[in-house]
Amino acid sequence: MKYELGNRIRKYREQRGLSQKEFASMIGVSNSRVSNWEQGLNRPDADLVADICRVLDVSPSLLLDVRLSTDELNDREKELIRAYRTRTDLQKAVHLLFGLDDRKK
Repeated sequence: MKYELGNRIRKYREQRGLSQKEFASMIGVSNSRVSNWEQGLNRPDADLVADICRVLDVSPSLLLDVRLSTDELNDREKELIRAYRTRTDLQKAVHLLFGLDDRKK
């Protein structure tokens, strides 16, 4: 049986510009384990999924291809949310622009 999860791991690893060796080091496994996942020979242990998602900056539902709702955010929307969260100096302006009442936080 060939596992599809490895294809997604490879895709997101390459998008992040990481080699298999760099990625493996970041999550504390051997390069050969990552290679086996990406070849579909086996899958990562469940306890590694959080680390994989953190390093690849991807949600577990996206990595595991589990759709829990039909209103998921696209990549651009996720980028905007990340930018909003890091730019606290601009959040009030965004609230004003969109007519959001800060008292309803």
